[in-house]
Amino acid sequence: MKKRILRYFKHIFSTLIVLLIVGSLVLFYLNGTYNYGQNDLRYNLHNEGPYVFYENDSIVNINYVKGNKESGFYVDKKKSHVAEETTLSTYFPLDSSSFSFELKSEFKTPKSIYNDGNKILAISDIESGYKTFRDFLIANGVIDKNLNWTFSKGHLVLVGDFVDRGFSTTQVLWFIFKLEQDAKRHGGLVHFILGNHELYNMQGQYKSAEQKYYAVASILGKQQYDLYSKNSVLGRWLSSKNTIERINGVLFAHGGIHPELVEAKVTLEDINQINRTNYYNTYFPKPVKSIEQLILSHKKGVCWYRGYFKDDLSQDEVEKGIEKFNAKSIVVGHTLQSMVKKLYQGKVYAIDVRHPRDYISMWPNRKSEGLLIKDNKYYQILHTGERKEL
Repeated sequence: MKKRILRYFKHIFSTLIVLLIVGSLVLFYLNGTYNYGQNDLRYNLHNEGPYVFYENDSIVNINYVKGNKESGFYVDKKKSHVAEETTLSTYFPLDSSSFSFELKSEFKTPKSIYNDGNKILAISDIESGYKTFRDFLIANGVIDKNLNWTFSKGHLVLVGDFVDRGFSTTQVLWFIFKLEQDAKRHGGLVHFILGNHELYNMQGQYKSAEQKYYAVASILGKQQYDLYSKNSVLGRWLSSKNTIERINGVLFAHGGIHPELVEAKVTLEDINQINRTNYYNTYFPKPVKSIEQLILSHKKGVCWYRGYFKDDLSQDEVEKGIEKFNAKSIVVGHTLQSMVKKLYQGKVYAIDVRHPRDYISMWPNRKSEGLLIKDNKYYQILHTGERKEL
């Protein structure tokens, strides 16, 4: 009897081990993770902000959320003239750190094309992970531990989807805001190429935003779409950005170039202008086909296209799309990869990987990656600062 019971438990144990191994293999194959812990600080709203809104053309209202659930929340408010030099700070609860930046309220549209031969570091799909983003830049020599710019005249290219799916959206956006100012003082440039999730937030689509930001909007006496509206500083700043750029002969877009764009009489400037004009307009298919419909499409537009990974494209189709814009390759995010990859004989570089989450513990641990382009060579760069030529 005892032997039979032992055999029974051994059978159950063996079955569980096999299921565990199979489950782990499936998890790895699907590039997935298991979440096993969440830090309660993710819902800490004390010192959350700033949230800055225009009162008129000359005055802005600066708001910080204060308090907690036990004693209640309130908003710390002050006004500032747009011509004043106003320094603000943003707090990060997870490690009780903060950073400062100069508030600006007028924004110029970036160029679509840059040619200077300087090095480029690109990363995408940070998805509201401030700590992940900050630590990756430190490890790879873009900033130092005090958050000072150390990338000289280099280009830092952010290839979309830096918002949603996390608890540090405000910190990430103001951090990019700060990095732009710091880079410019040293002759460098930060390029924030918008992805579909930035568009979601400007268009009031919050299916991927954490509930935290619904609470923030309520405390501020706003609706969630107000946070990045045309009446907010962050909204106007975002709406000045591009959706595709060519930097030193390399294209950068969140999604990619659909083959139909090859036949369209359109330039990079045209694509950016059409997208900017419609940042606050939700796309819907119309009966009459047009270049505008192609560029704004949620399947074919440069912010949305997944064809390099989902469609049966030929090498020639891919190359024609890149050559149309006088480029030698394209760097994209949007479609998840197990690692930074070189595809289509070095014409496409895919850089969307699963980054760590600020407040969530995961197994297996996620590791950030990006792309470095230097002296016409492409390198996969790791969270440790290590690089591997592709």
